[in-house]
Amino acid sequence: MGRKRERIQNPQPFLSDDTNQSASKKRTKKPAKQHQHEETLISEGMSSKILKEALIQQKEIQEETDAENPNNIVFPEEPVTQAQDDDDDVDNFAGFSDNHSQFGGYEEEINEDEEKLLQAFFSRDARPQRTLADIIVEKIKEKDQVPTGLSAGTQPVPKLDDSIIEIYKSVGEIFKKYTSGKLPLAFKSIPAKQHWEELLYLTEPEKWSPNAVYQATRILASNMSSKKVERFYKFVLLPRIRQDIKKNKKLHFALYQALKKAVYKPAAFNKGILFPLCESRTCNLREAVIIGSILQKVSIPPLHSSLALMKLAEMEYGGTTSYFIKLLVEKKYALPYRVIDAMVAHFMRFCEDSRDMPVIWHQSLLAFVERYKHELTKEQKDDIYYLVKKQRHKLVTPEILRELNNSRNRGEKEDDLMSISSNISVINKTIDEDRFDIPDVPMEED
Repeated sequence: MGRKRERIQNPQPFLSDDTNQSASKKRTKKPAKQHQHEETLISEGMSSKILKEALIQQKEIQEETDAENPNNIVFPEEPVTQAQDDDDDVDNFAGFSDNHSQFGGYEEEINEDEEKLLQAFFSRDARPQRTLADIIVEKIKEKDQVPTGLSAGTQPVPKLDDSIIEIYKSVGEIFKKYTSGKLPLAFKSIPAKQHWEELLYLTEPEKWSPNAVYQATRILASNMSSKKVERFYKFVLLPRIRQDIKKNKKLHFALYQALKKAVYKPAAFNKGILFPLCESRTCNLREAVIIGSILQKVSIPPLHSSLALMKLAEMEYGGTTSYFIKLLVEKKYALPYRVIDAMVAHFMRFCEDSRDMPVIWHQSLLAFVERYKHELTKEQKDDIYYLVKKQRHKLVTPEILRELNNSRNRGEKEDDLMSISSNISVINKTIDEDRFDIPDVPMEED
Protein backbone atom coordinates (compact mmCIF):
# COMPACT_ATOMS: atom_id res chain seq x y z
CA MET A 1 0.00 0.00 0.00
CA GLY A 2 2.83 2.35 0.81
CA ARG A 3 4.48 1.85 -2.56
CA LYS A 4 1.22 2.32 -4.43
CA ARG A 5 0.46 5.54 -2.56
CA GLU A 6 3.98 6.79 -3.24
CA ARG A 7 3.62 6.02 -6.94
CA ILE A 8 0.39 7.96 -7.09
CA GLN A 9 1.91 10.98 -5.35
CA ASN A 10 4.84 11.04 -7.81
CA PRO A 11 3.59 9.53 -11.06
CA GLN A 12 6.49 10.85 -13.18
CA PRO A 13 9.68 10.32 -11.15
CA PHE A 14 11.97 10.54 -14.13
CA LEU A 15 11.02 14.12 -15.08
CA SER A 16 13.13 17.10 -14.04
CA ASP A 17 12.05 19.54 -11.37
CA ASP A 18 11.02 22.18 -13.97
CA THR A 19 8.92 19.63 -15.78
CA ASN A 20 7.34 18.56 -12.50
CA GLN A 21 6.46 22.18 -11.75
CA SER A 22 4.86 22.67 -15.17
CA ALA A 23 3.00 19.42 -14.79
CA SER A 24 1.75 20.46 -11.38
CA LYS A 25 0.55 23.76 -12.87
CA LYS A 26 -1.36 21.84 -15.52
CA ARG A 27 -2.91 19.66 -12.86
CA THR A 28 -4.05 22.70 -10.89
CA LYS A 29 -6.03 24.08 -13.87
CA LYS A 30 -9.81 24.16 -13.70
CA PRO A 31 -11.59 21.03 -14.88
CA ALA A 32 -12.80 21.00 -18.47
CA LYS A 33 -16.28 22.30 -19.09
CA GLN A 34 -19.02 20.16 -20.41
CA HIS A 35 -18.76 21.39 -24.01
CA GLN A 36 -14.99 20.80 -23.97
CA HIS A 37 -15.23 17.04 -23.38
CA GLU A 38 -14.45 14.83 -26.31
CA GLU A 39 -17.56 14.26 -28.37
CA THR A 40 -18.60 10.73 -29.19
CA LEU A 41 -20.24 9.68 -32.45
CA ILE A 42 -24.03 9.52 -32.49
CA SER A 43 -25.44 6.08 -32.96
CA GLU A 44 -27.33 5.21 -36.12
CA GLY A 45 -30.63 4.90 -34.32
CA MET A 46 -30.29 8.33 -32.66
CA SER A 47 -29.37 10.05 -35.96
CA SER A 48 -32.44 8.60 -37.67
CA LYS A 49 -34.65 9.93 -34.86
CA ILE A 50 -33.11 13.41 -35.24
CA LEU A 51 -33.68 13.43 -39.01
CA LYS A 52 -37.25 12.28 -38.56
CA GLU A 53 -37.92 15.08 -36.04
CA ALA A 54 -36.35 17.67 -38.38
CA LEU A 55 -38.61 16.54 -41.25
CA ILE A 56 -41.66 16.90 -39.01
CA GLN A 57 -40.66 20.47 -38.06
CA GLN A 58 -39.94 21.38 -41.68
CA LYS A 59 -43.38 20.10 -42.68
CA GLU A 60 -45.02 22.25 -39.99
CA ILE A 61 -43.18 25.36 -41.24
CA GLN A 62 -44.27 24.62 -44.81
CA GLU A 63 -47.89 24.28 -43.70
CA GLU A 64 -47.73 27.68 -41.95
CA THR A 65 -46.24 29.26 -45.08
CA ASP A 66 -48.95 27.77 -47.27
CA ALA A 67 -51.60 29.12 -44.91
CA GLU A 68 -50.18 32.66 -45.27
CA ASN A 69 -49.80 32.28 -49.05
CA PRO A 70 -52.85 30.30 -50.27
CA ASN A 71 -52.06 30.90 -53.95
CA ASN A 72 -48.70 29.11 -53.58
CA ILE A 73 -46.85 31.89 -55.37
CA VAL A 74 -43.15 31.21 -55.52
CA PHE A 75 -40.90 34.25 -55.46
CA PRO A 76 -37.93 33.83 -57.79
CA GLU A 77 -34.61 33.71 -56.03
CA GLU A 78 -31.89 35.79 -57.65
CA PRO A 79 -28.17 35.78 -56.97
CA VAL A 80 -27.35 38.07 -54.07
CA THR A 81 -25.58 41.17 -55.33
CA GLN A 82 -23.39 43.46 -53.31
CA ALA A 83 -26.26 45.92 -52.88
CA GLN A 84 -28.54 43.18 -51.58
CA ASP A 85 -25.81 41.96 -49.27
CA ASP A 86 -25.55 45.44 -47.79
CA ASP A 87 -29.26 45.39 -47.06
CA ASP A 88 -29.24 42.17 -45.08
CA ASP A 89 -29.84 44.18 -41.92
CA VAL A 90 -33.18 45.24 -43.42
CA ASP A 91 -34.50 41.77 -42.63
CA ASN A 92 -33.78 42.38 -38.94
CA PHE A 93 -36.10 45.41 -38.93
CA ALA A 94 -38.26 45.23 -35.81
CA GLY A 95 -40.78 47.85 -36.88
CA PHE A 96 -41.82 51.14 -35.31
CA SER A 97 -44.23 50.82 -32.41
CA ASP A 98 -47.07 53.21 -31.78
CA ASN A 99 -45.17 54.57 -28.77
CA HIS A 100 -42.72 56.39 -31.04
CA SER A 101 -43.30 60.09 -31.51
CA GLN A 102 -45.25 60.43 -34.76
CA PHE A 103 -43.91 63.93 -35.30
CA GLY A 104 -40.31 62.82 -35.48
CA GLY A 105 -39.47 64.29 -32.08
CA TYR A 106 -39.93 67.81 -33.49
CA GLU A 107 -42.73 69.64 -31.71
CA GLU A 108 -43.69 73.18 -32.68
CA GLU A 109 -46.99 74.97 -32.44
CA ILE A 110 -48.45 76.33 -35.67
CA ASN A 111 -49.55 79.96 -35.54
CA GLU A 112 -52.97 80.16 -37.17
CA ASP A 113 -52.68 83.89 -37.95
CA GLU A 114 -49.35 83.33 -39.65
CA GLU A 115 -50.78 80.41 -41.60
CA LYS A 116 -53.65 82.55 -42.89
CA LEU A 117 -51.18 85.25 -43.95
CA LEU A 118 -49.16 82.66 -45.88
CA GLN A 119 -52.25 81.54 -47.77
CA ALA A 120 -52.17 84.86 -49.65
CA PHE A 121 -49.18 83.48 -51.56
CA PHE A 122 -50.79 80.14 -52.44
CA SER A 123 -51.55 79.29 -56.03
CA ARG A 124 -55.24 79.54 -56.86
CA ASP A 125 -55.07 77.33 -59.94
CA ALA A 126 -52.91 74.58 -58.45
CA ARG A 127 -53.52 71.13 -59.88
CA PRO A 128 -53.61 67.96 -57.77
CA GLN A 129 -50.21 66.39 -57.36
CA ARG A 130 -49.33 63.63 -59.79
CA THR A 131 -48.66 60.15 -58.50
CA LEU A 132 -47.01 57.06 -59.92
CA ALA A 133 -50.41 55.75 -60.99
CA ASP A 134 -50.98 58.85 -63.13
CA ILE A 135 -47.61 58.37 -64.84
CA ILE A 136 -48.28 54.70 -65.67
CA VAL A 137 -51.77 55.43 -66.98
CA GLU A 138 -50.33 58.12 -69.25
CA LYS A 139 -47.76 55.66 -70.60
CA ILE A 140 -50.47 53.09 -71.32
CA LYS A 141 -52.57 55.69 -73.15
CA GLU A 142 -49.57 56.75 -75.22
CA LYS A 143 -48.97 53.12 -76.14
CA ASP A 144 -52.59 52.70 -77.23
CA GLN A 145 -52.53 55.89 -79.30
CA VAL A 146 -49.15 55.23 -80.95
CA PRO A 147 -48.96 51.47 -81.47
CA THR A 148 -46.27 51.44 -84.15
CA GLY A 149 -44.10 54.55 -84.40
CA LEU A 150 -42.81 55.60 -81.03
CA SER A 151 -41.01 58.91 -80.77
CA ALA A 152 -37.32 58.99 -79.97
CA GLY A 153 -36.58 58.50 -76.30
CA THR A 154 -40.00 56.99 -75.54
CA GLN A 155 -39.91 53.47 -74.16
CA PRO A 156 -42.98 51.27 -74.64
CA VAL A 157 -44.69 49.81 -71.63
CA PRO A 158 -43.60 46.17 -71.58
CA LYS A 159 -46.15 43.38 -71.64
CA LEU A 160 -45.53 41.54 -68.40
CA ASP A 161 -46.17 37.86 -67.88
CA ASP A 162 -49.17 36.88 -65.82
CA SER A 163 -46.89 35.13 -63.32
CA ILE A 164 -44.85 38.32 -62.77
CA ILE A 165 -48.02 40.39 -62.38
CA GLU A 166 -49.31 37.92 -59.83
CA ILE A 167 -46.01 37.96 -57.93
CA TYR A 168 -45.86 41.73 -57.55
CA LYS A 169 -49.54 42.00 -56.71
CA SER A 170 -48.93 39.55 -53.88
CA VAL A 171 -45.99 41.73 -52.78
CA GLY A 172 -48.46 44.60 -52.58
CA GLU A 173 -50.77 42.50 -50.40
CA ILE A 174 -47.85 41.80 -48.05
CA PHE A 175 -46.88 45.49 -47.92
CA LYS A 176 -50.42 46.52 -46.95
CA LYS A 177 -50.07 44.70 -43.61
CA TYR A 178 -46.29 44.86 -43.21
CA THR A 179 -44.97 45.80 -39.77
CA SER A 180 -41.59 44.09 -39.41
CA GLY A 181 -39.49 41.17 -40.59
CA LYS A 182 -38.10 40.03 -43.91
CA LEU A 183 -39.06 41.51 -47.25
CA PRO A 184 -39.87 39.51 -50.41
CA LEU A 185 -36.90 38.96 -52.70
CA ALA A 186 -39.05 40.08 -55.61
CA PHE A 187 -39.15 43.61 -54.20
CA LYS A 188 -35.41 43.67 -53.51
CA SER A 189 -34.81 42.95 -57.19
CA ILE A 190 -36.82 46.00 -58.38
CA PRO A 191 -33.81 48.41 -58.47
CA ALA A 192 -32.08 46.16 -61.01
CA LYS A 193 -35.07 46.08 -63.39
CA GLN A 194 -35.28 48.37 -66.40
CA HIS A 195 -39.05 48.96 -66.11
CA TRP A 196 -39.02 49.26 -62.33
CA GLU A 197 -41.83 51.85 -62.29
CA GLU A 198 -44.32 49.41 -63.82
CA LEU A 199 -43.38 46.71 -61.29
CA LEU A 200 -43.67 49.22 -58.45
CA TYR A 201 -47.08 50.27 -59.74
CA LEU A 202 -48.32 46.67 -59.47
CA THR A 203 -47.63 46.71 -55.71
CA GLU A 204 -50.01 49.71 -55.23
CA PRO A 205 -47.65 51.99 -53.22
CA GLU A 206 -50.50 54.26 -52.09
CA LYS A 207 -51.81 51.38 -49.95
CA TRP A 208 -48.52 50.44 -48.27
CA SER A 209 -48.22 50.54 -44.51
CA PRO A 210 -45.93 53.27 -43.07
CA ASN A 211 -43.30 50.69 -42.12
CA ALA A 212 -43.34 49.33 -45.68
CA VAL A 213 -42.78 52.85 -47.04
CA TYR A 214 -39.76 53.20 -44.76
CA GLN A 215 -38.29 49.88 -45.88
CA ALA A 216 -38.93 50.62 -49.56
CA THR A 217 -37.25 54.03 -49.25
CA ARG A 218 -34.30 52.45 -47.52
CA ILE A 219 -33.78 49.83 -50.23
CA LEU A 220 -34.36 52.05 -53.25
CA ALA A 221 -32.23 54.94 -51.95
CA SER A 222 -29.32 52.55 -51.39
CA ASN A 223 -29.51 50.61 -54.66
CA MET A 224 -30.79 53.02 -57.32
CA SER A 225 -29.23 55.95 -59.11
CA SER A 226 -30.11 59.49 -58.10
CA LYS A 227 -32.24 60.10 -61.21
CA LYS A 228 -34.31 56.95 -60.71
CA VAL A 229 -34.89 57.37 -57.00
CA GLU A 230 -35.86 61.00 -57.62
CA ARG A 231 -38.99 59.76 -59.41
CA PHE A 232 -39.82 57.48 -56.49
CA TYR A 233 -39.52 60.44 -54.09
CA LYS A 234 -41.62 62.71 -56.30
CA PHE A 235 -44.45 60.36 -57.29
CA VAL A 236 -44.63 57.98 -54.31
CA LEU A 237 -43.00 59.30 -51.14
CA LEU A 238 -43.99 62.98 -51.29
CA PRO A 239 -47.72 62.41 -52.05
CA ARG A 240 -47.88 59.83 -49.26
CA ILE A 241 -46.27 62.21 -46.74
CA ARG A 242 -48.54 65.11 -47.65
CA GLN A 243 -51.59 62.87 -47.48
CA ASP A 244 -50.63 61.63 -44.00
CA ILE A 245 -50.04 65.17 -42.70
CA LYS A 246 -53.34 66.38 -44.13
CA LYS A 247 -55.26 63.46 -42.65
CA ASN A 248 -53.68 63.22 -39.17
CA LYS A 249 -52.31 66.78 -38.70
CA LYS A 250 -48.96 65.10 -37.99
CA LEU A 251 -46.60 62.66 -39.65
CA HIS A 252 -46.25 59.00 -38.76
CA PHE A 253 -42.86 58.21 -37.24
CA ALA A 254 -42.04 55.57 -39.87
CA LEU A 255 -42.73 58.08 -42.66
CA TYR A 256 -40.59 60.64 -40.87
CA GLN A 257 -37.74 58.13 -40.75
CA ALA A 258 -38.29 57.44 -44.45
CA LEU A 259 -37.76 61.15 -45.12
CA LYS A 260 -34.48 61.03 -43.20
CA LYS A 261 -33.36 58.04 -45.27
CA ALA A 262 -34.28 59.93 -48.43
CA VAL A 263 -31.56 62.53 -47.71
CA TYR A 264 -29.06 59.71 -48.39
CA LYS A 265 -29.35 60.94 -51.99
CA PRO A 266 -29.37 64.76 -51.45
CA ALA A 267 -29.76 65.66 -55.13
CA ALA A 268 -32.78 63.37 -55.44
CA PHE A 269 -34.19 64.75 -52.17
CA ASN A 270 -34.01 68.31 -53.48
CA LYS A 271 -35.41 67.53 -56.93
CA GLY A 272 -37.97 64.95 -55.77
CA ILE A 273 -39.29 66.44 -52.53
CA LEU A 274 -38.13 69.98 -51.72
CA PHE A 275 -38.50 71.65 -55.15
CA PRO A 276 -41.85 70.03 -56.14
CA LEU A 277 -43.23 70.94 -52.71
CA CYS A 278 -42.31 74.62 -53.14
CA GLU A 279 -43.24 74.77 -56.82
CA SER A 280 -46.75 73.51 -56.06
CA ARG A 281 -47.35 76.72 -54.04
CA THR A 282 -49.76 74.79 -51.84
CA CYS A 283 -47.31 73.84 -49.07
CA ASN A 284 -48.83 74.92 -45.78
CA LEU A 285 -46.92 75.85 -42.65
CA ARG A 286 -47.42 72.48 -40.98
CA GLU A 287 -45.87 70.62 -43.90
CA ALA A 288 -42.99 73.10 -44.02
CA VAL A 289 -42.23 72.68 -40.32
CA ILE A 290 -42.27 68.88 -40.43
CA ILE A 291 -40.27 68.47 -43.64
CA GLY A 292 -38.00 71.37 -42.74
CA SER A 293 -37.00 69.67 -39.50
CA ILE A 294 -35.23 67.09 -41.69
CA LEU A 295 -33.06 69.86 -43.13
CA GLN A 296 -32.19 70.95 -39.59
CA LYS A 297 -31.25 67.54 -38.24
CA VAL A 298 -29.53 65.89 -41.20
CA SER A 299 -26.22 67.02 -42.61
CA ILE A 300 -26.44 68.03 -46.29
CA PRO A 301 -23.32 68.61 -48.43
CA PRO A 302 -22.57 72.33 -48.98
CA LEU A 303 -22.75 72.00 -52.77
CA HIS A 304 -26.30 70.61 -52.67
CA SER A 305 -27.34 73.23 -50.09
CA SER A 306 -25.99 76.01 -52.33
CA LEU A 307 -27.85 74.67 -55.36
CA ALA A 308 -31.03 74.32 -53.32
CA LEU A 309 -30.80 77.93 -52.11
CA MET A 310 -30.24 79.21 -55.64
CA LYS A 311 -33.17 77.24 -57.02
CA LEU A 312 -35.50 78.36 -54.20
CA ALA A 313 -34.45 81.99 -54.75
CA GLU A 314 -35.22 81.86 -58.47
CA MET A 315 -38.56 80.02 -58.40
CA GLU A 316 -41.92 81.69 -57.95
CA TYR A 317 -42.50 82.59 -54.30
CA GLY A 318 -44.90 80.42 -52.38
CA GLY A 319 -44.99 81.69 -48.79
CA THR A 320 -43.38 78.77 -46.99
CA THR A 321 -40.40 78.98 -49.37
CA SER A 322 -38.95 81.50 -46.92
CA TYR A 323 -38.98 78.86 -44.20
CA PHE A 324 -36.79 76.49 -46.21
CA ILE A 325 -34.49 79.38 -47.20
CA LYS A 326 -34.08 80.30 -43.54
CA LEU A 327 -33.21 76.72 -42.56
CA LEU A 328 -30.60 76.36 -45.31
CA VAL A 329 -29.06 79.75 -44.52
CA GLU A 330 -28.77 78.82 -40.83
CA LYS A 331 -26.55 75.89 -41.76
CA LYS A 332 -23.87 78.59 -42.21
CA TYR A 333 -22.19 77.16 -45.27
CA ALA A 334 -19.79 79.26 -47.33
CA LEU A 335 -21.83 80.21 -50.39
CA PRO A 336 -20.49 81.26 -53.80
CA TYR A 337 -21.04 84.91 -54.75
CA ARG A 338 -23.41 83.81 -57.49
CA VAL A 339 -25.75 82.27 -54.91
CA ILE A 340 -25.53 85.34 -52.66
CA ASP A 341 -26.40 87.61 -55.61
CA ALA A 342 -29.38 85.39 -56.42
CA MET A 343 -30.55 85.63 -52.80
CA VAL A 344 -30.37 89.45 -52.87
CA ALA A 345 -32.31 89.50 -56.15
CA HIS A 346 -34.91 87.21 -54.56
CA PHE A 347 -35.58 89.59 -51.68
CA MET A 348 -35.55 92.67 -53.91
CA ARG A 349 -38.52 91.32 -55.87
CA PHE A 350 -40.75 92.29 -52.95
CA CYS A 351 -39.91 96.00 -52.94
CA GLU A 352 -43.11 96.97 -54.70
CA ASP A 353 -45.26 94.09 -53.40
CA SER A 354 -48.41 95.50 -51.81
CA ARG A 355 -49.11 92.38 -49.74
CA ASP A 356 -48.08 92.17 -46.10
CA MET A 357 -45.09 89.90 -45.92
CA PRO A 358 -45.28 87.14 -43.28
CA VAL A 359 -42.95 87.13 -40.30
CA ILE A 360 -41.04 84.16 -41.71
CA TRP A 361 -40.05 86.29 -44.71
CA HIS A 362 -38.54 88.95 -42.44
CA GLN A 363 -36.83 86.24 -40.38
CA SER A 364 -35.28 84.68 -43.49
CA LEU A 365 -33.94 88.09 -44.55
CA LEU A 366 -32.49 88.63 -41.07
CA ALA A 367 -30.84 85.20 -41.08
CA PHE A 368 -29.32 85.93 -44.49
CA VAL A 369 -27.96 89.33 -43.44
CA GLU A 370 -26.57 87.96 -40.16
CA ARG A 371 -24.62 85.20 -41.85
CA TYR A 372 -23.51 86.82 -45.14
CA LYS A 373 -23.36 90.54 -44.33
CA HIS A 374 -19.59 90.67 -45.02
CA GLU A 375 -20.07 89.10 -48.48
CA LEU A 376 -22.48 91.83 -49.66
CA THR A 377 -21.34 94.68 -51.86
CA LYS A 378 -22.07 98.32 -51.02
CA GLU A 379 -24.69 98.49 -53.79
CA GLN A 380 -26.45 95.40 -52.45
CA LYS A 381 -26.56 96.88 -48.96
CA ASP A 382 -28.06 100.07 -50.34
CA ASP A 383 -30.72 97.97 -52.06
CA ILE A 384 -31.54 96.19 -48.78
CA TYR A 385 -31.78 99.56 -47.00
CA TYR A 386 -34.35 100.59 -49.60
CA LEU A 387 -36.13 97.25 -49.24
CA VAL A 388 -36.61 97.45 -45.48
CA LYS A 389 -38.14 100.91 -45.87
CA LYS A 390 -40.86 99.35 -48.02
CA GLN A 391 -41.24 96.11 -46.07
CA ARG A 392 -40.94 96.77 -42.36
CA HIS A 393 -41.46 94.74 -39.22
CA LYS A 394 -41.36 96.45 -35.87
CA LEU A 395 -39.13 93.81 -34.26
CA VAL A 396 -37.09 92.32 -37.10
CA THR A 397 -36.25 95.37 -39.23
CA PRO A 398 -34.15 97.15 -36.52
CA GLU A 399 -32.05 94.00 -36.17
CA ILE A 400 -31.46 93.91 -39.93
CA LEU A 401 -30.33 97.55 -39.93
CA ARG A 402 -28.01 96.94 -36.98
CA GLU A 403 -26.34 94.02 -38.77
CA LEU A 404 -25.85 96.06 -41.95
CA ASN A 405 -24.40 99.05 -40.11
CA ASN A 406 -21.82 96.91 -38.31
CA SER A 407 -20.46 95.06 -41.30
CA ARG A 408 -17.74 95.51 -43.91
CA ASN A 409 -18.32 95.32 -47.64
CA ARG A 410 -17.29 92.48 -49.92
CA GLY A 411 -13.55 92.49 -50.51
CA GLU A 412 -12.68 94.71 -47.53
CA LYS A 413 -10.45 93.52 -44.72
CA GLU A 414 -11.13 93.58 -41.01
CA ASP A 415 -8.63 96.44 -40.54
CA ASP A 416 -10.62 98.58 -42.97
CA LEU A 417 -13.74 98.02 -40.90
CA MET A 418 -11.97 99.04 -37.68
CA SER A 419 -10.65 102.25 -39.23
CA ILE A 420 -14.08 103.12 -40.58
CA SER A 421 -16.03 102.38 -37.40
CA SER A 422 -13.63 104.10 -34.97
CA ASN A 423 -13.82 107.89 -34.59
CA ILE A 424 -10.30 108.26 -33.18
CA SER A 425 -7.47 107.57 -35.55
CA VAL A 426 -4.50 105.96 -33.84
CA ILE A 427 -1.14 106.19 -35.60
CA ASN A 428 1.32 103.53 -34.56
CA LYS A 429 4.81 104.85 -35.48
CA THR A 430 7.72 102.48 -35.28
CA ILE A 431 10.48 103.47 -32.81
CA ASP A 432 13.82 104.17 -34.45
CA GLU A 433 16.77 102.79 -32.53
CA ASP A 434 20.46 103.58 -32.93
CA ARG A 435 22.47 100.44 -32.51
CA PHE A 436 25.58 102.50 -31.71
CA ASP A 437 23.83 104.43 -28.94
CA ILE A 438 22.68 101.67 -26.63
CA PRO A 439 21.94 102.83 -23.06
CA ASP A 440 23.87 101.30 -20.21
CA VAL A 441 22.20 98.42 -18.51
CA PRO A 442 22.88 98.21 -14.76
CA MET A 443 24.29 94.84 -13.77
CA GLU A 444 24.13 93.28 -10.36
CA GLU A 445 27.40 92.87 -8.59
CA ASP A 446 28.57 89.36 -7.88
